[in-house]
Amino acid sequence: MLKNILKKYTPQLYVQIWENRIKVTNINTGNIYDEKPLIAIETDEKGNKKILEFGNNAASQSGRQVEIINPFSHPRVLFSDFESGEKLLQHILFLLLGNKRLSSSPVVVIHPMEKIEGGLTMIEKRALSELGAGAGAGAREIVVYQGKELSIHKFDFWELESNDKKSIDKSAKSSFFLIIVVILIIIGILVIKRS
Repeated sequence: MLKNILKKYTPQLYVQIWENRIKVTNINTGNIYDEKPLIAIETDEKGNKKILEFGNNAASQSGRQVEIINPFSHPRVLFSDFESGEKLLQHILFLLLGNKRLSSSPVVVIHPMEKIEGGLTMIEKRALSELGAGAGAGAREIVVYQGKELSIHKFDFWELESNDKKSIDKSAKSSFFLIIVVILIIIGILVIKRS
């Protein structure tokens, strides 16, 4: 029953990231932001930076001191500029949640949609997780999801979170077992050398 109350009143956000597209769906309302992941930044004579536009509108900005940044564009990885990515996601969440952000912290699933061959490194997972936490949305909980695109109609943050925790626990147990095996092998080698 508590889970159903949480689902009803907690904003659930599904963030899908491609190199040239970011799609954020508010599961509770069905509202969607789906644009290019761009930020236009202007630098004045004193070196102060000001964000001019986000998304598709950023691409149309021009000027001597205007820089267009895509925080999700890099030859090797999906996430290349943390500060710009954070500002972009902050803007998107403000558009989708408005003033509701102040009353109820959202739960967020961040789903990298490309450049994940071989799986994400722990550094990439942490950066994506911190992106959601630090985007000014005050996300209460974040899951970095890898897999097939999620169905909006069957979306369940708490199930994904539970599966993510089981995966982490399994990985930790495997790592612990591997460490024990390595220690035993080293002890065995030392015992053999002493004999």
